[in-house]
Amino acid sequence: MKLIKWIRFTWDLTGLPASECELPEHYEITAATADDEKELRRVITSSFALDPDWNPTMNEVMQTIDGWLSDAWSSDTKAALVLRHGFRIIGACVLSLDSARDNHLSPGPCILMEYRNRGFGTKLLDRSLRSLRDAGLTRALGIAKENSPATKFLYTKFGGVPTPQQPTTLVAA
Repeated sequence: MKLIKWIRFTWDLTGLPASECELPEHYEITAATADDEKELRRVITSSFALDPDWNPTMNEVMQTIDGWLSDAWSSDTKAALVLRHGFRIIGACVLSLDSARDNHLSPGPCILMEYRNRGFGTKLLDRSLRSLRDAGLTRALGIAKENSPATKFLYTKFGGVPTPQQPTTLVAA
């Protein structure tokens, strides 16, 4: 198995900046429902599968993601958000509402490739952090692969403080 270098981000949820969640017409972020599970899984899986940064570790990534998603649908301390364009789900994020967890974004915002670079990941992260705050958390933790777009461009927003972590193999949670 290939070692992956991780960066852990910490957000102070008590001091979030003003919301950036203004979405264009025909887009909305909502809580995922049981009916959304199959499409949410497809969006998250294809978000990773079509990203060349994950190719060397794709088997491990898919096992981990499947574990995260199975846990999300069976746990009272998990929630999922979906970004919809009309009736189509184009993005998703799974949240852990348990303040004791070491990762509250499992996985963090995932956007279909054809919708990337339009600010939707920022909007989904914004809503995710606010949802965690509204659930009573004062701090949120997230991890991202070193040098990934999330590490470089997304997780530093909203006051995310990066801390390098020890390289590890990716294992199912």
